[in-house]
Amino acid sequence: MKFRAVPTIIVAAIGLALAAAVYAQIEGDNRGVAPIDSSGSFEVGGIQIDVRAKTAEAARLGGWRIAQREGWKQLWAKMHGGQGGAPALGDSALDGIVAGIVVEKEQIGPNRYVATLGVLFDRARAGQILGVTGLVSRSAPMLVVPVMWSGGTPYVFEQRTEWQKAWARFRTGSSPIDYVRVSGTGSDPLLLNFGQTQRPGRIWWRTILDQYGAADVLIPQVRIQRSYPGGPVTALFSARHGPDNRLISTFALSVDSSDKIPAMLDEGVRRIDKLYADALAMGLLRPDPSLIETPQVDTSALENALETDVSETVSDNTTNTAPETPGVTVATFTIQADTPDAGAVGSIESALRGVPGVRNATTTSLALGGVSVVSVSFAGDKAALSSALQAKGFKVSEAGGALRISR
Repeated sequence: MKFRAVPTIIVAAIGLALAAAVYAQIEGDNRGVAPIDSSGSFEVGGIQIDVRAKTAEAARLGGWRIAQREGWKQLWAKMHGGQGGAPALGDSALDGIVAGIVVEKEQIGPNRYVATLGVLFDRARAGQILGVTGLVSRSAPMLVVPVMWSGGTPYVFEQRTEWQKAWARFRTGSSPIDYVRVSGTGSDPLLLNFGQTQRPGRIWWRTILDQYGAADVLIPQVRIQRSYPGGPVTALFSARHGPDNRLISTFALSVDSSDKIPAMLDEGVRRIDKLYADALAMGLLRPDPSLIETPQVDTSALENALETDVSETVSDNTTNTAPETPGVTVATFTIQADTPDAGAVGSIESALRGVPGVRNATTTSLALGGVSVVSVSFAGDKAALSSALQAKGFKVSEAGGALRISR
């Protein structure tokens, strides 16, 4: 059999074509939606306003004032389980704790203002009055991969979708889930696509999660079904979790016209967030242990090193560190800690290594400004580790099988 040599110019042309295909996959102005707000503001939405005044501006200002008052009452009831009435605050006091007004829908007339508004309350200032200034237990950082089925084709970040926009609009501050939302630009369409959600391989998932600073993955899906162009639309939602794409729950919503799809998807995001929050409370949203790579230790090398140290100690007739208690098993535990900046990461690792019984502490999932995950090797069980951490001044709680620490 004879082989023909492929001309160099053809090989070069093929290489350029492949490069152009890859470039086309990661470039373009029709994809990418940056998250609008990831702050910790308290939010109250859906406040109906209908105000009349002498001018349109006065009516609008009056409507916003009413929204602040009604929003404060609803926020107080939400935080206190509906028990007791909210303390009376004047408009000037409300101005000091309100971070912004969200206009969901509005109609402005010459002397009338009809709107549906939301109110954002500053967590630090409003929290002091609400009595909830303490830390709120949140999940480990969860990477969000929003999949939208339309016309029988799944989309993630290949093009800008209404589902991605809805997740970008969602305000995550009041959610117990620590969402890691990506903009969908650069290499995101190559790394995070529908095909990846169908691959359970842990090695590649660990690489992706480490790049985005997450500990696990959430895959919220929506399947859009249109009756006819511009007509009724039905959306089937499903909340999925983990590299195995495990189904948590499903539900359906519908609207009577296509122009209401964004509002329907916003409601879908809120309901899926509630499903994830309930799953977290029931312990179903624990990070997969297989996503945390435990370093393999060469035990034979350690034994040889220990024997050498012991022989040198006996020959020198000196006493160093007391021998470990026989029968104590060294186990690996997951610890979650707030890391507002890079300096906090090193500080947490250093503090954990100083806890008696801790053999090693390594950050396996970094989330600056959020909750990082640290893998700790400890000689003892989880209860003993919790006691040792408390003795070092940490406040310890258990969340999803991991220990959450704070000062």
